[in-house]
Amino acid sequence: MNINSKQYIGKAIFVTATNTDVGKTYACEKLLNFFAKEGLKVGYFKPIETGVQNNYPLDGSKMLNLAKKLNKDFEHISIDDCVPYQFTLPASPYVAKENSKIDIEFLKEKKEYLQKFCDVLIVEGAGGLMVPIEKDFFMIDLIKEFDCKTFLITPSKLGSINDTLLSIEALKNRKIDFEFFINLYLDIDSFDKVSKPFLEEYFGKLKFLQDV
Repeated sequence: MNINSKQYIGKAIFVTATNTDVGKTYACEKLLNFFAKEGLKVGYFKPIETGVQNNYPLDGSKMLNLAKKLNKDFEHISIDDCVPYQFTLPASPYVAKENSKIDIEFLKEKKEYLQKFCDVLIVEGAGGLMVPIEKDFFMIDLIKEFDCKTFLITPSKLGSINDTLLSIEALKNRKIDFEFFINLYLDIDSFDKVSKPFLEEYFGKLKFLQDV
């Protein structure tokens, strides 16, 4: 995979996707392992997780445990540091938070705090780019506030062309620096025939999450 690990030292990568269940957590796992193998100290941050049951954020806990395993400087980080906002309802943060307020400055402070203990911080979003956090504040706006490189994860299923182009258009409109990776997990047998011809013609060489 053509990722220059050294250029990310001291930085954060925001992992987002075209929608929910596209593979953000899987991408985070791949990236944590990749950068650790490159000799970098890795960290993980999931600002908001919804669908949390029994006070146990499943995705955040899994990735935090991996980060601790890969980086001893991250061993003291608690789940509340790693996943500051946890909501029970499996919905957008705007709906799941009910009457709570999500403090963006607080999240920025948490990000800066976690970056002290790693060379590269992997930040995982919730849902897709236009998932609402507040009435007029979306996941893509949080990416802009964090001012970090973005990795967009796109699906291989039928319809991925539309989803990919719309998400890329949104990132370009916000002037967000990004790369995109295709997660080969749905419609794999038909991807080469149905979606890949256009994507390859339009973008040139494609990057696949499985190659990270």
